[in-house]
Amino acid sequence: MIKQITITDFRNHATCRIQTSGHKNIIITGPNGAGKTAILEAVSMLSGDRGMRGASMNEIARFGGNGGFSVFALLNDESDVSVFFNPGDTNRHAKIDGDNANLAELSGKLRMVWLTPREDRIFTEGASERRAFFDRLAASFDSSHSGRIARLNKLLSERAFALKNGSDSHWLDALDEQIAGTSTAIAASRIQYAGEINYFLTDAAVSVNGFIESDIIASNAATAERNYLTYLKNNRTLVYDKMVLDGVNKSDFGVFNRNLNLPANLTSTGQQKKILINLILAHAKLIYTKTGKKPIILLDEAAAHLDNDARHRLFNELGDAQAQVWATGLDAETFHDVPDAVFVACLDGQINNILG
Repeated sequence: MIKQITITDFRNHATCRIQTSGHKNIIITGPNGAGKTAILEAVSMLSGDRGMRGASMNEIARFGGNGGFSVFALLNDESDVSVFFNPGDTNRHAKIDGDNANLAELSGKLRMVWLTPREDRIFTEGASERRAFFDRLAASFDSSHSGRIARLNKLLSERAFALKNGSDSHWLDALDEQIAGTSTAIAASRIQYAGEINYFLTDAAVSVNGFIESDIIASNAATAERNYLTYLKNNRTLVYDKMVLDGVNKSDFGVFNRNLNLPANLTSTGQQKKILINLILAHAKLIYTKTGKKPIILLDEAAAHLDNDARHRLFNELGDAQAQVWATGLDAETFHDVPDAVFVACLDGQINNILG
């Protein structure tokens, strides 16, 4: 868990330091535009990912600064991690205990999961948003998952180029074999994650539906890969100059509300938010069970769309979670019953750190 974090030239924060003093819950409050979400985004950069907004480095660097930024955290075990971006660079850099490190190594120090207002709509929007959300969760346990997805997108682009340019069958055979193998590995990772997260879910159930996923469930991965390779070889025709393929790029995740006996997308906004939080808490439990590490949960506008009973239940569950929770909201009073909390008042990029 994070003991202290220092943020420099990040969004609207010239510099700020937050002392958590080992507390489990860090509550950041203030008006809209004060920089609350920017603090959570800075924390999320320490995961080694591009952060919870997925923004470019130039967007993140403070306007009026030198063009770079840094995020430095001292952890409870007295080790430290940092992510920084230097002016003129194209990539971020990382350090662990003062030594240069790969960004991917940060996930071994800090496990994170986040929920933002953007995810509030994942049950009602298109399948691509749900895939991205659950694939990010699955990647917490399968370090190669995100890389496979990026590789598949590249292979599919190469295949479309090959078809448009009438490339010989040998090149297409090689591409199809790689696509089939990569796709099957992605599908298998999704199935495994859905099974594991369901063990910790009480009010919901997750399923993954897709051409390859269904084949794996019905038979096995080896059979599914052979079947998909045959499918690829039989579908080498462009439709209106476009490649149309079924596969993991078309798969979808379903979430079922057990209490209401309804798919999540048919429930109210408040019910959908409760299910999302249920998912995040279950994911945190899964992280702690599998790794023994207490994850960091980032909840932007945590209480939005929740009634009083739902807020009370959320805060009780947060108190029981084996995690450190960073949450934002407009009003500190909303979080009055959060146990073991530090309150951070944020106004125009300035903070006031108050121990609860």
